[in-house]
Amino acid sequence: MSDRGLTHLDPLGRARMVDVTPKDPTHRRALARCRVFMEAETTAKVASNAISKGDVLGAARIAGIQAAKRTADLIPLCHPLLVGSVYVNFTIGDDFVEVESQVETVDRTGVEMEAMTACAVAALTVYDMCKSSDRSMTIGELALWEKTGGRSGTWRRPGPDRPAADF
Repeated sequence: MSDRGLTHLDPLGRARMVDVTPKDPTHRRALARCRVFMEAETTAKVASNAISKGDVLGAARIAGIQAAKRTADLIPLCHPLLVGSVYVNFTIGDDFVEVESQVETVDRTGVEMEAMTACAVAALTVYDMCKSSDRSMTIGELALWEKTGGRSGTWRRPGPDRPAADF
């Protein structure tokens, strides 16, 4: 650690990548979610595959998978990882599409950033595919919902249906 106690700064205050080489590889998993809010008519078009650009969810799924694999190219101090699996799934609500991504690896550092990047890029792809139908869309609620593995173990986002102590 640096003199300031910040892990990503060297003793002179310059950005650095944390050295994870002494750590043992362990199985790690992260789950992230976000939502693309849109008009109900647009959601219905997505559900019935009636968006003029084509298969919205298929394109968004591939985009999310690709994004997870390229996270270290986008986030400056993020370690490149051997991503073992990426799942990107969708839930269609009345006026939103929820994106959920799960990323797994056996490595020395976690895949939280990969899961969140997969979610964000999949959501951006939903937006891109639907923008000709609905310019009012917004993307929000991007959050890590769960992570397992590593020194800190399991963490789950508390919520109304899941208290913080309910592991």
